[in-house]
Amino acid sequence: MSVFRFKQFAVEQDKCAMKIGTDGVLLGAWAELGAYPGTILDVGAGTGLIALMAAQRSEAPTIDALEIDELAHEQCVENFETSDWGDRLFCYHAEFTEFVAEMYEEEETYDVIISNPPFYSEDFSSGNEQRDIARLNSSLPFEDLIEGTSLILSESGIFNVIIPFKEEEAFITTALNFGLIPFKLTRVKGNPESEVKRSLIALSFKEQACKVTELTIEKQRHQYTPEYIEITREFYLKM
Repeated sequence: MSVFRFKQFAVEQDKCAMKIGTDGVLLGAWAELGAYPGTILDVGAGTGLIALMAAQRSEAPTIDALEIDELAHEQCVENFETSDWGDRLFCYHAEFTEFVAEMYEEEETYDVIISNPPFYSEDFSSGNEQRDIARLNSSLPFEDLIEGTSLILSESGIFNVIIPFKEEEAFITTALNFGLIPFKLTRVKGNPESEVKRSLIALSFKEQACKVTELTIEKQRHQYTPEYIEITREFYLKM
């Protein structure tokens, strides 16, 4: 089935190259939204999952999403329209740097920006062009994501992202060059024996101590840890 059902909404994903996965759900549940965000932006929205999760978690009147792929954009719009928060959700069909230029010119900013960006930077092909564009780093390099975010994030805003752990040091170094400072960092591993695979990072323009934690998803196959259940229980049907 192409539909993925959560406790308060459902997501159709048959038109999207990148299907619902742990990374997106984890980021959407983990992301720091601040006390009373007025505007939220989901960069590289895909199905619209993260924007929908932000709508469930907050009262933000404006939750925008940005998606470059035409079919994914169509699906995102449909998923927004069938949700309970359609009046607060909007998906732009645009490329990030062009979107940033327009927002910057109009002096528009967001209180929260969230992104589950493309990962693979090495020469890689799955044989599916749509899926490759969704995953290839070249379609939205981290530096472009960071620089663009620094231009349209409000002064007290928060930037949330999930990236491969191996990219963590370089990502943070680049972020610091644009004035974005990490204040919350969670390193994610699949099970107690596996290596850390992902880094969840929350950044802002404010200088403050960074809280570093580690999260293990499963104790063993299909047995989730209490920590992972606690983070995602408001969303997954069977949590």
